[in-house]
Amino acid sequence: MWLFRKTSPRRSQVRKSISAERFGQIRRLADTDVIISLLLWLLFVIVCIPILSFESIQKASADFLDAVLLSVIIVLICIAAAFYIHHYQKRIIKNHGRALALIGLFIFLLATAKFGVLSTEHTAWATGTAVTAAIILAIAYNQRFAIGMSLFYCLFACLAVGPMTNAAGQIDGYQLTNIQLLLTMSAGAVTCCFFLREIRTRMKLLEVGTLAALLVGLTASAFGFLAHPSDTKAALINAGVHAGVSLGVGVLIQGLLPLIEKVFRITTSMTLLDYSDANQPLLKKLAMEAPGTFSHSLLIGSIAEAAAEAIERNGLLCRVGAYYHDIGKINKPSYFVENQMGLTSRHSELSPTMSQLIIVGHVKDGIEMAKEYGLPTVLRQFIETHHGTTLVEPFYNEAKKKQEAPPSESEFRYAGPKPRTKEAAIVMLADTIEGAVRSLPEATPTKIEAVVHNMAMKRLQDGQFDECDLSLRELSQIETSMSKTLAAHYHGRIPYPKAEAEQK
Repeated sequence: MWLFRKTSPRRSQVRKSISAERFGQIRRLADTDVIISLLLWLLFVIVCIPILSFESIQKASADFLDAVLLSVIIVLICIAAAFYIHHYQKRIIKNHGRALALIGLFIFLLATAKFGVLSTEHTAWATGTAVTAAIILAIAYNQRFAIGMSLFYCLFACLAVGPMTNAAGQIDGYQLTNIQLLLTMSAGAVTCCFFLREIRTRMKLLEVGTLAALLVGLTASAFGFLAHPSDTKAALINAGVHAGVSLGVGVLIQGLLPLIEKVFRITTSMTLLDYSDANQPLLKKLAMEAPGTFSHSLLIGSIAEAAAEAIERNGLLCRVGAYYHDIGKINKPSYFVENQMGLTSRHSELSPTMSQLIIVGHVKDGIEMAKEYGLPTVLRQFIETHHGTTLVEPFYNEAKKKQEAPPSESEFRYAGPKPRTKEAAIVMLADTIEGAVRSLPEATPTKIEAVVHNMAMKRLQDGQFDECDLSLRELSQIETSMSKTLAAHYHGRIPYPKAEAEQK
């Protein structure tokens, strides 16, 4: 009689929840971004197979099985690379521009390696393209992802080269093939990824290229001596060619760096340093039309940079982002207290609602100016988020006093968004704290520490750090750093002695 047995409500609810969860998983798999990413992956496989199996396709049908087996290996490597991307750089699944750039980079370099080796019969082309891929990936992504993808490229490049033969049809011992080539390419690629964390100087790429060339040369010469210990000259010449190509790659990419930044939509430290120059049009305009805001931004930059470095984040990005966070005040500088130079506030003639609209409007004005002047996207985030969705308290409190019915808080809040990165959160906090400390009648270290902690807790409780993964430990380290920087800036001074005439 089990067919007529009643099902408990709890079991029914569990079954419904499991069904809903499975439906959600199917729905996520059928997501548009996932489908487009799968199509891009398929495109890469379709283009990659004829490039890597070019020789097998050209030969007679007897080599058809070799082409099929090579295609199977390529598909398996592509599947492994896809899982690696999904695990460590999931944003590429949604950012189809970046996915296309990555696919285009791999296809172009593999085609270059393939046809370079076919035309010159030297595997140095594969080593050069492997170092190129490693440098570009290290610039565009983090080190872990760059190392992983570089090693995947080395596997593809080994398949592209295939076995090298001499005129007699035998494998040439002086050429780097198979495992030798893989290890030689990997030595150069991993070296570039490890030592190219950021580019702050124009010599950085040359230094990394030189180091990669040295390790590539040592690896290649070691394999050459192992294969043919009696022919030292040929082994050294072969290793020198591989090392020279690796060094040349560093010189080449130095000139192509602006193009790489544009294709992958990234901003390197060198570009950030360029934008930190006071002669940049926006900073020059800010200094001329809103000098108080300009001085405030410079101080915020030094505070934010030190705080970011305290939690091992990008201090340079924080500093340059802080320089531009208030550029929207250029349109109406006299409505902001740091530019009033002791004059009567212009808000005294306005209603709290109108004053709030002017104050909040500087965020929108700043974004429009950033787009007009072509400011990089990575710097625009500081303009958008440096107030998050915080309450404009002075005018909200004034409106509460003047209106019989209390106004809605939502009317007196910034539109946001909230900071999405730790760097943006640091600049927001530095901006808030600097203003609060500046208003203190006597800025002693103890008072500064109290203000810093109170403002940090206030922003935390207001939910302003909800989207940036900032931990309480990191927030405590940021507080300590900001307290030290502000205490050093607002240090006490010995009063100058007055002249005798003034004393009388």
